[in-house]
Amino acid sequence: MTAEPKRERFVQRYLDPASRLGEVLFGLIMVLGATLTAGLAVAEGRAGVRQLLLAALGCNIAWGIIDGIMYVMHCMTERAEKAYLIEAIQRAPDEGAALAIVREDIEPRFETLAGPQHREALCQSILEYLAQSEAQRARVTKDDLYGAVACFCLVFLSCLPVAVPFLIFPEPTHALRVSNALLIAMLFIAGHMWARYAHINRLLAGLAMVAIGLALVGVAILLGG
Repeated sequence: MTAEPKRERFVQRYLDPASRLGEVLFGLIMVLGATLTAGLAVAEGRAGVRQLLLAALGCNIAWGIIDGIMYVMHCMTERAEKAYLIEAIQRAPDEGAALAIVREDIEPRFETLAGPQHREALCQSILEYLAQSEAQRARVTKDDLYGAVACFCLVFLSCLPVAVPFLIFPEPTHALRVSNALLIAMLFIAGHMWARYAHINRLLAGLAMVAIGLALVGVAILLGG
């Protein structure tokens, strides 16, 4: 009864809504591509169903591990960029040169959120903070590893509902069709949930997510993925 809320809080702590949606979408696309490709050459009966189950689970386990590693690398890259910015500011010959570095790196991010006067004050405040900061080494932290685990969990758990038909139905074709129907429904749900953050029509977002997911799977299959 208490495990589900704890898992949700853990994932939400390390992944923002866009990242969570991306992990789920990637997981669903990967399992759909894997099962569709494997379904072209599986054996009949229980043996074929078992092959599809292993393809679905194995694909998402591998992708979850890869995505977790990429998350850690992304976090390290962000810290390295921040350290480089701090060092560049502290090596600047004067305050004007340091402020120019801040403007070049920071100001474009706030161009649509603040007017010129407010951006100038913001850049000055950031300069004062970074000038006294210490550049940290780009190393792996505990939070990086927790975030990687969150990525793996989302990718792997997203494939479990669509793997259930492979445990129930004895024929590969029937099991694959039910699995694909569940997966399309989950793509729609993912788009529907994403619409809350994007502030767009939920029905259109769900349908668009289904279309995008199926299109990406088609591209992956055509290119041999």
